[in-house]
Amino acid sequence: MKFSGGCYCGQVRYEAEGEPLMRGQCHCRECQYISGGSANVVIAMPRSGFNYTSGEPKTFQRSDLENGVVREFCGNCGTSLTSNPPSMADMVIIKVGTMDDPTEFGEPEMAFYCIDKQKFHYLPEGMPTFDRFPG
Repeated sequence: MKFSGGCYCGQVRYEAEGEPLMRGQCHCRECQYISGGSANVVIAMPRSGFNYTSGEPKTFQRSDLENGVVREFCGNCGTSLTSNPPSMADMVIIKVGTMDDPTEFGEPEMAFYCIDKQKFHYLPEGMPTFDRFPG
């Protein structure tokens, strides 16, 4: 699979290539902050096949958390682009809404961090759910 994407204003662009490692919905409280209240729909791709083709994202990592997730976003429009958990250095977690053609995503395979799920978050019927990240 190969796709491209970027932020809302077009300042930061990326390309991703390889076999998706995971397609899912993250319901963690941090993703709720980043998304404005909903779950984040994400696709994990091999880090080796991911690169920024224009612009440079800004990063944020909470200093009060041990091994906090590094989040990349556009410094101009604020679009959240990726999440990079230190424990998963071989992958990049891309926000599906930033893909040029989000239909390439298909459907989520699972929902995780459902322990933080809000009543107004919807899950596809029959999709596997996990209280935390499976593994």
